[in-house]
Amino acid sequence: MNVMETVGPVALIAMPGSVDFVNRINSRLYKRRLQYLESNPELLYKNPGFMRESYLIDANLIRFASGEGKATLDSTVRGHDLYLITDFLNHSITYDLFEQPVPMSPDDHFQDLVRVILACSGKARRINVIMPYLYESRQSVRVSRESLDCAYMLNELKHLGVENIITFDPHDPGIENALPINSIEGLPVTYQMIKALLRNVPDLIVQGEENCAMAVSSDEKGMKRAIFYSSMLGIPLGTFYRQRDFSLSVQGKNPVVDYHFLGDPPMGRDILIIDDMIVSGNTFLETARKLKEHNAGRIYAIITFGLFVNGIEEFNKAYEERIFDKILCTNANYHEPELLNAPWYINVDITKYTALVIDAMNHDVSISSLIDQRTKIGNLLRRHQHHKDFTNLAE
Repeated sequence: MNVMETVGPVALIAMPGSVDFVNRINSRLYKRRLQYLESNPELLYKNPGFMRESYLIDANLIRFASGEGKATLDSTVRGHDLYLITDFLNHSITYDLFEQPVPMSPDDHFQDLVRVILACSGKARRINVIMPYLYESRQSVRVSRESLDCAYMLNELKHLGVENIITFDPHDPGIENALPINSIEGLPVTYQMIKALLRNVPDLIVQGEENCAMAVSSDEKGMKRAIFYSSMLGIPLGTFYRQRDFSLSVQGKNPVVDYHFLGDPPMGRDILIIDDMIVSGNTFLETARKLKEHNAGRIYAIITFGLFVNGIEEFNKAYEERIFDKILCTNANYHEPELLNAPWYINVDITKYTALVIDAMNHDVSISSLIDQRTKIGNLLRRHQHHKDFTNLAE
């Protein structure tokens, strides 16, 4: 294995709320580096800092009683290729404000990220930020007199000296236009989701077979994701069209007055509902119920980020009513133990994928093979089909 020089010794900083996720990445990265040493033992002395049991550097986020804060580092970051990893959606972290415990909001997480960058600036060889969920990604375009929060956030990170911003399945991939000459990597997780789906649903029918599954988008905004799944799996595509009353605004949204399904009849087919996030879950549950009214078969949801802001009680009820079968979400953001233990929930681990991205960027090599997952998905589907054929012969 030919190994290129690294930018510098890699270092990981876990922001509050992302410690478990980063610990898993650290373990994956260590195993990756062991593979290099098997064929290149000279790296141990030629490349200082290349091989360490832990690539973690602790950052202390201190809050004063007034709610103000500061960041301090436990060890030096000078000369390191630094990766700051944060989970903006983790509301389980709290701090005291005037003697009252307050859960951290995404805004609080972002300000802590800024503090750590300021503590590292001018010392680290390179600063990279990994935010699996792109902060303010749902506010990427302006309507009327709205603020452009996502673009402002990206520009602020650029001015602070961040060289690379890595995120997963951004709500609006076009947000990279906010920094046209800087690196914003929106990484897909399609392969990881399909692999987990086929592992948990081995009898799923794909690739154009009779009565095969169908990819469905809950609305027209998510069509691009659903089209990709439909194309890669070789299955038909459907979507729902919402007719809205644009003369009214309820909690910042125009109310839906009618709901239509567009596509081949879903009767008897397994359904894959594709979306980038579940927030309250109302849209997903409404979509699943409408599909059941059309006599759809089993219903699976493939969701990158599961927020479940209203809890999972309604999901438990819908599951008991057999409205849906499984929901797959990545482990890129915090989930309540209650959700992780739900019989209908599947947690998809993307820490190995993240570790491979960090390793490639630390070597300053192309990550195209990690971004373009079509070949890997094709190989996965061939193995799936071969296993099904073998099982059918055995029966």
